[in-house]
Amino acid sequence: MPNMNDTLEIAQTVDPKLHALRSKLQHEQLDAWLMTDLANIRWTTGFSGSNAVLLLTKESAWLFTDGRYAEQVKAEVKNAIPVITQDGFLEELKTGKYPLGTRVGFQADKLPFATVEKLRKELPDIELVPKTGVYDDLIVVKTFEELEKIKAAVAITDKVFQKLLEILSPNITEREVAAEISYWNKRFGAERDAFEPIVASGPRAALPHARASEKFIQNNSLVVIDMGCVVEGYCSDQTRTVAVGKISTAMRQAYETVLEAHLLGIREARVGMMAKELDGVVRNFLAARGYGEAFSHALGHSVGLQVHEVPTIGRKTDMRLPAGCVITIEPGIYIPNEFGVRIEDMVYLTEAGAQPLPSAPKHLIEL
Repeated sequence: MPNMNDTLEIAQTVDPKLHALRSKLQHEQLDAWLMTDLANIRWTTGFSGSNAVLLLTKESAWLFTDGRYAEQVKAEVKNAIPVITQDGFLEELKTGKYPLGTRVGFQADKLPFATVEKLRKELPDIELVPKTGVYDDLIVVKTFEELEKIKAAVAITDKVFQKLLEILSPNITEREVAAEISYWNKRFGAERDAFEPIVASGPRAALPHARASEKFIQNNSLVVIDMGCVVEGYCSDQTRTVAVGKISTAMRQAYETVLEAHLLGIREARVGMMAKELDGVVRNFLAARGYGEAFSHALGHSVGLQVHEVPTIGRKTDMRLPAGCVITIEPGIYIPNEFGVRIEDMVYLTEAGAQPLPSAPKHLIEL
């Protein structure tokens, strides 16, 4: 019967994620990777703790964490050797027990400069090689298991939206609505919010990332609600705009235009197109309708273990959209000091086209 180390060695040998990272290691002519981003570490190993560093060499992998996670790391991680250290991963590396080789790549966009300098001082014989975007092409295509977790998060967000329709009125504040979102996320089974909910009514809806305030929902206005939750590490992200009271002709026209733009983005999304091309299709449509200056952000972004992943669906993104990616389509119109509208769905891109994941209604709901 194989012992635990034998089992780990077998798991590391056959693990497709480690194999993909080792292929990159070989391509970059590195002897080891030092991974510090928690979302990337969770994608690689399944570890969900708040303190971790992953060391990957050509032959093995170690996950460094602290004593709080001694039992959790054993339960969650099957493809790396857990190392419990109270003094941090650098002290472990200084012991010389780990075959770092001479060239070690690190996540330059994730590791603080002060830590890099300390590593260079404490490990003078090691050449630290800064790398960015190590995981970008690996995480963009979702596995069946990842997609199921995303769908579960989306289903909760759909249910939360229905709850909000029962309470939205001029008698409740934006902050109270945001609190309801957080409450119902957990009541329906989510781990937590994917991000701080956006609830903005009246002129505040013209702020694309407005924080929920103490102001009451404004009557005769549009209310933008952007929310998401996390299920087994994976995020949902959804925006709906609802009318409370009677709204103006300009508001109604903007809503219908955004809905058309949103549906256009879903129809036009296809495997192999440049992300900036999809953004351009929708942006040009809005400009032709006279709202070019009113759409101030990218069309969308990829979603997974993080609510904002690569690629951004924006004007400057040259990355092609692969089959199996999950992205948002979220056009908006924002008229300063007057109103705002945004409609956002997550879609799963296949060879047959983009499949919207939410089921929450997108027609104008008037309360």
